[in-house]
Amino acid sequence: MKTSRRAVSLPFVTAIRVSAGIVGGAVLLAASAIGAASLLMAKRVVTPSKREPDARIEGFDLKAQTITLSRTPDTELPGRYGLHVSGTPDYLKLGAVLSATDTSVTRKLLTQVETTSRIDRDATFSGWYFDTPDDLRLDYTPELIGTAVGPSPAWLFPGGDTWVVVVHGRGTTRAETLRAVPVFHALGYTTLVVSYRNDGEAPRSVGGTYGLGSTEWRDVEEALGYARRNGAQRLLLMGWSMGGAIVMQTVLQSSHAALIDGIILDSPVVNWREVLAHQAELNRVPAAIGSLAVAALENPVVAKVAGSEAKIPFDDMNMLARADALRVPTLILHSDDDGFVPSDASRALAAARPDIVTLESFTVARHTKLWNYDEMRWTNAITAWARSREQSRPSLVVPELTVDDEADRVPAEESD
Repeated sequence: MKTSRRAVSLPFVTAIRVSAGIVGGAVLLAASAIGAASLLMAKRVVTPSKREPDARIEGFDLKAQTITLSRTPDTELPGRYGLHVSGTPDYLKLGAVLSATDTSVTRKLLTQVETTSRIDRDATFSGWYFDTPDDLRLDYTPELIGTAVGPSPAWLFPGGDTWVVVVHGRGTTRAETLRAVPVFHALGYTTLVVSYRNDGEAPRSVGGTYGLGSTEWRDVEEALGYARRNGAQRLLLMGWSMGGAIVMQTVLQSSHAALIDGIILDSPVVNWREVLAHQAELNRVPAAIGSLAVAALENPVVAKVAGSEAKIPFDDMNMLARADALRVPTLILHSDDDGFVPSDASRALAAARPDIVTLESFTVARHTKLWNYDEMRWTNAITAWARSREQSRPSLVVPELTVDDEADRVPAEESD
């Protein structure tokens, strides 16, 4: 599949088909093949992987500063996007679609490409747009947040005593979330853009695998403590895709829950079982293999065979089943044309908890590309929701910290 790798990437579908295809007449052999394929799928679910090319550059018009790409459901989308490339430069900002054929689209280049540039044809289409915090032209400092796996890098954009901790999705890095910073800056909030274990920027855990939110939330919990030690009086959390699952686990288990005033979720994973079943179906993986892969990750012994550090508690992370446990106002932004993480679970959660869940439903926009497709609507939805929280929330009594370390934050460049 070549659309995205946010929630879980399945480039191994050919291997699965080969494994499943060796089924012969013997029942034992068939069971063995299905078991092997299931373990392979389970391993891929929890193993971080490199960004996979999903578009091909057909050509440039350097005089007009345009680029022609192979046509896919993502590359044909209206709006502003990014393109990860190999060469000089390594990232391009893309503007509107200027023309299209059945097999290609031509877009405006928003990054100047020179005649001396050398760029490979294989590329990855991205919703990031902003590639570095410098692109925002806002004051920020690089920080390190202490976690159980080691110091994890973050970007701190200063503002008021309401802090927003933003969490990126699977297979990406914190640059994905930079699109939200100007919105929170305009609201006067402080924004902390965090990394977490095994994302390629934060330290690697012992096993080096994803917990799909079941382990990563602990790193976000440390970020909340960091925010409190540095003046946060109220906390908001925002998560993209798997980052949404991480945020919801944080809210359910955080020792700082008294200060959490709301969460914002963009294209979130609400129920991993549904997402993995959807991905298996898209890739024509037999349902039995997908079900056994999930079962393998739920078993503490088999999960380790599949490469996971521990079992994955899918039931505990199913927010539809735990809807009653959700206690904070929640804004969900999700496209019905997501193409990767179905919006059904988001809709179901909003229906189950209409008292605190607000759903902003999009069409056309694909996975985590809502800002790109309709920046104004996305921005206005978050701004209106945040302002409504300011007007309706009661005064919070901030409990005193009980941790021993009350030291001021340490800029990353001054850290050991």
